[in-house]
Amino acid sequence: MAQHHEQGAYARGIRKVRTAPIQQVGPGHRNSYILEPGLWEEHDPFLFLAEDWFRRGSFDLHPHRGIETVTYVMEGKLEHFDTKTNQIDYLLPGDAQWMTAGRGVIHKEDPAPGEMVHSLQLWVNLPRAHKMTEPYYQNLRSADMAVRSEPGATIRVFSGSSGEAKAATRNIVPVTMVEFTLEPGAKVKQELPGAYNGFLFVLEGEGRFGRDGAKGETRNVLFLDSAEGHERSEIELTAVTKLRALLYAGQPLREPVVAQGPFVMNTYEEIVQAYEDYRNGKFA
Repeated sequence: MAQHHEQGAYARGIRKVRTAPIQQVGPGHRNSYILEPGLWEEHDPFLFLAEDWFRRGSFDLHPHRGIETVTYVMEGKLEHFDTKTNQIDYLLPGDAQWMTAGRGVIHKEDPAPGEMVHSLQLWVNLPRAHKMTEPYYQNLRSADMAVRSEPGATIRVFSGSSGEAKAATRNIVPVTMVEFTLEPGAKVKQELPGAYNGFLFVLEGEGRFGRDGAKGETRNVLFLDSAEGHERSEIELTAVTKLRALLYAGQPLREPVVAQGPFVMNTYEEIVQAYEDYRNGKFA
């Protein structure tokens, strides 16, 4: 009787490491691009990842179309308002919000009075077929998050899965977003579909990453190598000191990207239409 042996997961390495610099944007606002905008093909399906430290008044009401934003609050209390619900919501440290802008939202993210918020915001591109989808929000509360526990390791799952822990987050583009907190010497493996493109951002500490044990430390961005042609892949993390790191990985879209301001579409004509629709009050 023939036996079927499942192909093992491809052990991913790290193809590039960069350090994300921090700049002062204005009074009460510092910013760092973890993923720089403009490298659409390299980062696909992600557009950019911005880290911000900001006070009230840094961002005013603004529109979006054609993307999803994933806002993770690490410090402070963030107020969220949008013109669709006309309601104010709050995100606390450890919470995240997955916003599907689709055909158009107008919203504002503002620290509560007197608060300094430290957050990460990822922009995920939407595929052509879903650019004009109905907007919706998902608040991912820290207390409700799926958690995987291993010896010396706690893994919080914002989207996708880690081991048996699976997030309830509804995705248009398949995305895995997990946060690792590892004690010194702890080692974990995270499985990912081979087709996914991804990267790690070290929030604090020092670790070794991937099959060659690439060194990563605070503020380093480590880009995973391709596992194209492999159904399954995995990335290994080992903590040298106490380590906190975020992994973002997703299914590339391989579609043309035309981005201008808060709108990301497939053609320049669609960008012109987005501005026209916004001016004519067609956003929420």
